[in-house]
Amino acid sequence: MMKKFVLLALLISTQGMAQEWKSLFNGKDLTGWKQLGGKAVYKVEDGAIVGYTVKNTPNSFLVTEQDYGDFVFEVDIFLADPMNSGIQFRSLSKPDYENGRVHGYQMEIDPTDRGWSGGIYDEGRRDWLTFPEINPEVKTAFKMNQWNKYRIEAIGTHIRTFINGIPVSYIIDDMTPKGFIALQVHSIYGDMKEGMKIKWKNIRINTTRPRLSPVDNTPVVNFLTNNLSDQEKHQGYELLFNGKDLSGWRNVYSKERPGKRWTVKDGILSVTPSDGSETGNDIVTEKKYKAFELVFNFQLSEGANSGVKYFVDEKYDSGGKSGIGLEYQILDDEKHPDAKAGSVGNRTIASLYDLIPSDKLAPRFFGKKTDWKTGRIIVYPDNRVQHWLNGFKVLEYKRNDNIFKALVARSKYKDFEGFGTAADGPILLQDHGDLVQYKNIKIRELK
Repeated sequence: MMKKFVLLALLISTQGMAQEWKSLFNGKDLTGWKQLGGKAVYKVEDGAIVGYTVKNTPNSFLVTEQDYGDFVFEVDIFLADPMNSGIQFRSLSKPDYENGRVHGYQMEIDPTDRGWSGGIYDEGRRDWLTFPEINPEVKTAFKMNQWNKYRIEAIGTHIRTFINGIPVSYIIDDMTPKGFIALQVHSIYGDMKEGMKIKWKNIRINTTRPRLSPVDNTPVVNFLTNNLSDQEKHQGYELLFNGKDLSGWRNVYSKERPGKRWTVKDGILSVTPSDGSETGNDIVTEKKYKAFELVFNFQLSEGANSGVKYFVDEKYDSGGKSGIGLEYQILDDEKHPDAKAGSVGNRTIASLYDLIPSDKLAPRFFGKKTDWKTGRIIVYPDNRVQHWLNGFKVLEYKRNDNIFKALVARSKYKDFEGFGTAADGPILLQDHGDLVQYKNIKIRELK
């Protein structure tokens, strides 16, 4: 009797779970959908929606007539031609926004060698929000010439993407809580041609009891200010700046708490502008770090200079200026003269200051000079170090090897014996006399 009850309960539960999914495509026609944007052709063929590229027309979107907020969405996608496409979600089209231009989140379909399928693009607004550069093993999740299972989990501020069961992107963002879903056919560009096609089938959504997948190691891009998600906590991150005060920080070469040149307002940490010189008012973490991954957002004012330093060694005499350590340069390359000093650009933004120049990002990925930017410093236990800017790795080196020692020997640090080789050290934010702001400063220790 007990076995029959258990089997019945499982059957009811399974039926209930099945009923949570709602099909968005009847397999016969485009009932429930409408077209916005360009004039790409959408047809129903052999039980699938097929989109065809068309010349001289902008991006086209086949849009659900209903809006969706919290949901889990799945669709099977087949791409035989090397064309760009994507799945819009929580997207909008309003007369007062660029004459009705479709805008909002998009899960990328990318057949190119860069492998950005599953990345999240903000169509018509902020451009790329996340792509798999920091998580390269997922770049091969998408397969040309076969059906691929795309999955989007959008619940509250949390958005996750999966391809063929492989987690690709995870963002936390509150810009758009609700909107339509759309199938994109991109305008023709590059090597694309008219008549290229993409297929979609098994389009379904769960809005009844949608749930996020369990926490894992997928990197998180968190756009909420000074917020630490469960996923980030699971990965070992902690906030270095709590958004309220400078607990956990002190003045460099001192045990005193940071002075009035550093202010906290509305969750933003700012250094007060003065005459643009090194003031000796840097702040450092009370804790020292060995191997770690540090993530931070920063915003430059016009002509500003600052830096994030690591393996800071306070035994060195800086002559009343900035603390001595390896430096991730923060600089207005266009307006500050330091960008042209040093050697081969090794004092430009995201460079290892006075040692190694950073690779320069294309303008679209760098953004406007005053935009908030994301820096990342990764120090591995084997002494490999990487600098990242806005999701791209811009340099890599190895502490203490012969190349590193040779670079130090010809730098401004040549007289500091053992520079950059300490086993551990605090993180430092530099006061170079210019207005620079910081937020979302997070760190995790690596083993």
